[in-house]
Amino acid sequence: MVKSGKLILVPTPIGNLQDITLRAIEVLRAADIILAEDTRVSSKLMKHLGIEKRLISHHKFNEHKTANTIVRQIEMGNVVAMISDAGTPAISDPGFLLVRACVEKNIEVECLPGPTALLPALAVSGLPTEKFVFEGFLPQKKGRQTRLKFLVEETRTMIFYESPFRLVKALGQFSTLWGEDRRACVCRELSKMFEEVKRGTLKELETYYTDHPPKGEIVIVVEGAIEK
Repeated sequence: MVKSGKLILVPTPIGNLQDITLRAIEVLRAADIILAEDTRVSSKLMKHLGIEKRLISHHKFNEHKTANTIVRQIEMGNVVAMISDAGTPAISDPGFLLVRACVEKNIEVECLPGPTALLPALAVSGLPTEKFVFEGFLPQKKGRQTRLKFLVEETRTMIFYESPFRLVKALGQFSTLWGEDRRACVCRELSKMFEEVKRGTLKELETYYTDHPPKGEIVIVVEGAIEK
């Protein structure tokens, strides 16, 4: 019987290592190949789980070159598990190019449910959850203002990932373009020891984080515009 290969995306904890699922552990133990965004980061998780396997580096700087090689490994019958540093692969992390390459070759792709930062942030924000749009990381320079202006009339709740070094700037830009009184929520270090959730208007949050420079992973949730 010929072994059937496939690609499995395996979400990993965004902070608390106890958030790994039993199924994720089972898949990682059984996989022939494990792809990691940063092998140094992922090796700590593997050690915690007691899994001794060599990790192969697959990140945004080499994924264009390595995708076809990995596809050939799967076509040979290998089960490839892919993890990122935290959260679900392909969501603001490497993975999309490899998934697309597999789909084009009619290779089975599976994604396990598991940790992600955007949904917990939305759930605790206190803002409408029935409709939302995930914007991920905004462009740092070119195209940033264009995107923000495009979102002026977005009525759904908006979710952004942001660097702590650009948080105050982002809140200031949001406030200027969308209005100082627009409600928002900043979630920092979700599931970690120093988790923080701050709610208020864009102006209030800008003022707070100007006085309290943040550290760690940031998710910003902003209410949408009032429907006309």
